[in-house]
Amino acid sequence: MHPNALLDLATDLLRQVLKLDQPADAVVSAFFRKHRTLGPRERHSLAETAYAVLRRRLLWAHLAQSGSGALERRLAILAWQGSDTFIRGALGPNEVAWLTQVRELDTATLPEKVRVNLPDWLANALKAELGEEFPAFVAAMEASAPLDLRVNTLKAKRETVLAALKEAGIEAEPTPYSPLGVRVQGKPALQKLPLFVQGEVEVQDEGSQLLALMLGAKRGEMVVDFCAGAGGKTLALGAAMRNTGRLYAFDVSGHRLEGLKPRLARSGLSNVYPAQIAHERDERIKRLAGKIDRVLVDAPCSGLGTLRRNPDLKWRQSPKAIDELTVKQAAILDSAARLVKPGGRLVYATCSLLARENEDIAKAFSAAHPDFEPLSAAELLASAQVEQPETLVREGMLRLWPHRHATDGFFAAAWQRKA
Repeated sequence: MHPNALLDLATDLLRQVLKLDQPADAVVSAFFRKHRTLGPRERHSLAETAYAVLRRRLLWAHLAQSGSGALERRLAILAWQGSDTFIRGALGPNEVAWLTQVRELDTATLPEKVRVNLPDWLANALKAELGEEFPAFVAAMEASAPLDLRVNTLKAKRETVLAALKEAGIEAEPTPYSPLGVRVQGKPALQKLPLFVQGEVEVQDEGSQLLALMLGAKRGEMVVDFCAGAGGKTLALGAAMRNTGRLYAFDVSGHRLEGLKPRLARSGLSNVYPAQIAHERDERIKRLAGKIDRVLVDAPCSGLGTLRRNPDLKWRQSPKAIDELTVKQAAILDSAARLVKPGGRLVYATCSLLARENEDIAKAFSAAHPDFEPLSAAELLASAQVEQPETLVREGMLRLWPHRHATDGFFAAAWQRKA
């Protein structure tokens, strides 16, 4: 495709993505469905340019002030994620001079807000949380996330998966903490690999694997994944149970549970019972009250721990939305707790970075439920053969950070119901 035409498409895609009225990945997918003739390299350049703008929107917008022409075109030129020679082929002489001039600027001299690329409310909360680690966090969030796989232990061992990937010419290594994880370099196409088709591996961030391991699900138990979504953790729990017992996958979204079906078929699991519920106080839940060995509550949250993958979230979330979420999180945890039988285990988890959605919810639950005894996350992780568990924990709870652990941002707290 001619450079001019591709730059026009990038401009058009950015115009749609920057409305921020729906998730960026959905906008990009819809855009590619409309432009079916684009080749893989063109799609890659367009998608990565859109994500590069979302990651550093304040920086690019600041630098774009000096140019002329449509703002989205200037942003696409500045953040272009493809060949430099190619993009210069689309520019007029004035634009080439402008781009050269902008690239000579020392960004370290720019105002902090423009360098950290976070809305003020979020930057302030994270600065308070991280102190001098804040710049390292900002740098980590500007990189893209690695691709992690979880080995399905019903079908394969980690060593055989690593050997098969090597044979396929794909660079991979064991994840540093999870005993089930494999970290793949780059973004290879895995969907056609026999390993993937036969369900020997699933795509799952190492942090998400650790949450499932904290539940410690065992053979023959009754287990509930309370907010199952598309079921990444459900599949991990089913394998941990060695395909025995009963694993209920509840979610309010039937659409999300539909996404679990093909993954379930590949996994070889027959102990999973997906069920759509109306709300956290659904009749199905009342029937199981006090009967369940282990309950995982992967609560709906701001998703801010996934900013490397979903950089649009920092612009789409707001303090008001967080207020609403914390009310929902407390209510869901409260309802899920009723399922746990005496001696059973409850785990509350999020992919948020904010104490308000994490420690604050867990501490309030502990205060209101004296019959639930907090468990040490480090001990639970150690008994699940997780490496260096003490480095993953704060105040007895799991707390993962992209800059520290190379995972998405995750939180988890666990309790045992007193017998």
